[in-house]
Amino acid sequence: MGSCPHAANGASEREASLAKTTQPGKGCIMDVLEALQNRHSVRTYTGEPVSEENLKKVVQAGLLSASGKHLCPWEFIVVRDHAMLEKLAGFRKVGAKMLAGADAAIVVLGDGDKSDVWVEDCSVVMANMHLEADSLGLGSVWVQGRVREASDGRTAEEFARELLGFPEHLHLEAVLALGMPESHPAPAELDALAWAKVHSERF
Repeated sequence: MGSCPHAANGASEREASLAKTTQPGKGCIMDVLEALQNRHSVRTYTGEPVSEENLKKVVQAGLLSASGKHLCPWEFIVVRDHAMLEKLAGFRKVGAKMLAGADAAIVVLGDGDKSDVWVEDCSVVMANMHLEADSLGLGSVWVQGRVREASDGRTAEEFARELLGFPEHLHLEAVLALGMPESHPAPAELDALAWAKVHSERF
């Protein structure tokens, strides 16, 4: 999988504060494992605005994602209008109400005509943006859209398409809700990882 050709964004203040290690001849390397420990889904927000700079960085993290055959089969819709966010909260029968209180949302769409692994590629996009948002001190949560039902009985994709106007050849993967977090859970403990799920050589 290759990373799509987009300009890299600068390190944020919180990224710079993450643990780093120095290797001879290689300088400092950010500890991605620690960033993953800190990542959590956050569904309640203060109402403070997410800065345009930080929102751009989250989008850049998505655009920098790896994709099969370097095809980048995704399109994003960035939603900041609060009236639209309240309507978008209905794209899921359950599990999307936090969008009404979010300051922004990024809708991730995949092009099935462009790639047969658009689902996997768009999932990488969502994970990268979610991780970047957390590293910037933002609250975010992945709200699944594909194979989900809307509040009015339609599919989540049909609901979102009518609301946002994306064409038929694009399919809804998920929505990333974004806001300033009311609180943030403690980092995950490495000692608590489910090592029983890891098998050596054979299952």
